[in-house]
Amino acid sequence: MIYFDNSATTKVLPEVLDTYNKVSEQIWGNPSSLHNFGEQAFNLLEQSRKQIAGLLNVHPDEIYFTSGGTEGDNWVIKGTAIEKREFGKHLITTSVEHAAVRNSFEQLKQLGYEVTYLPVDNEGRISIADLKAAIRPDTTLVSIMAVNNEIGTIQPIQEAAELLKNYPKIHFHVDAVQGLGKGIQDQIFNDRTDFAAFSGHKFHAPRGTGFIYGRRGRRIAPLMNGGGQEKNQRSGTENLPGIAAMAKAIRLVLEKEPRAVETERQIKQLIMDHISKFDKVTIFSKNDDTFAPHILCFAIKGVRGETIVHAFEKQGIYISTTSACSSKDHAESGTLNAMQVPDDIATSAVRISLGDHNTLDEAKQFVKVFDTLYEEFDKLS
Repeated sequence: MIYFDNSATTKVLPEVLDTYNKVSEQIWGNPSSLHNFGEQAFNLLEQSRKQIAGLLNVHPDEIYFTSGGTEGDNWVIKGTAIEKREFGKHLITTSVEHAAVRNSFEQLKQLGYEVTYLPVDNEGRISIADLKAAIRPDTTLVSIMAVNNEIGTIQPIQEAAELLKNYPKIHFHVDAVQGLGKGIQDQIFNDRTDFAAFSGHKFHAPRGTGFIYGRRGRRIAPLMNGGGQEKNQRSGTENLPGIAAMAKAIRLVLEKEPRAVETERQIKQLIMDHISKFDKVTIFSKNDDTFAPHILCFAIKGVRGETIVHAFEKQGIYISTTSACSSKDHAESGTLNAMQVPDDIATSAVRISLGDHNTLDEAKQFVKVFDTLYEEFDKLS
C-alpha cells in the first residue's frame, strides 16, 4: 500500500501510541482531583503543555488543549466575535478557507455579523492590498489559513502580520492545521499572530486531539462551559492520554522536519516532472517556497476526480479528491472555484498529500501506475 493522503489524516506513530496506552493504563486520574492520583495527572498535563510550548518557542500559558482543528477554528472565530462584539461586527477571511473556518463565519453572518471574503489569484493566494482595503473601523478579526489544504498554497501570513501591526485591536487568527512540520513555523508564530489552531491527527497523534495557541493578553469568549478547565477557557475533563501522546508526536515530527521537508519536495518534483508531460493534465500546485512541500493537486481533463481516486485505489495507492471533508459529497474544489478554474477541470481535481514516511520509491511506483491509468482514461474519453 502507498498512502498519499496525509492531509486527510496520518497514521499514529508506534511510539505515540505507546505513550497513549501507558498513560491510559497508569495515570488515569482526573487532573482536577485533589488527591495524589489527580496530582499525578495534573503534573503530566502541565508537563505536556510545557513540552509543546518549548518546541514551538511560545509560553506554556499560551497553549490551550482542544479536540482538534475544527474546534480550535470554531473557538477562535466565534469566541472573538462574542468577546469583541461591542467594538464591531465586521470580520475578514479568505475565499479558500477550510469548511471549519468558512462555516463558522457563515453561522456568524446568520447572527448579524458582516463577513468579507478576500478573493485569490490563480495560485489561490490573497493580496495584501485587498486585505488592507477590506479593513474597517469595526473590524475585529482577520482569519487566514497558513497552508491551503487543497492545493498547498502558503498564504502571505508574515505580510498580513506586518499590515496588522497598524491595527493592534484586531485579532489575527491563523488556521495552521496543515502547517506543522512543514518548515513554516516562523511564519505562523510571528510577532503579530494572536491565535493559531492545530490538529493532532495531522501529525501522527491520535484523533480527537489538538490545541490552539493564544497570545498573552488576547481574550476570546469560551464556547465550552463547565468545570473551568484550561483556565476557565475550555471546560471538560482533559484527554490526558491524547494530550501526552500529542506532545510526543510534535517532538518526533519536528525532529524529522528538515529531512522530511526535503524528501517531500523531491517526491513532489519527481511526480510533477512526470505528469506534466501529459496533454490532459493540469497541475495547480508548485514546488517552491510559496507552496507547502507535501501537497500536489492536479486534474486529468475529462475524468472525474472520484474516478481517478478509485482507479489508483485498485492499484494500492491512496489519494483523495481535494479536501477529504467534502470528498464524500462529490463537491468540486472550493479553492479551484475561487481561482475561477472551469467546472469541468475542477471536478477532475485530485490531491496527493505526502508525509514524513513516504519515499522516492513510492513516487516511482506512482508514476508507473499513472502511465497505465492515463492510457486507460485516454481510451475511454
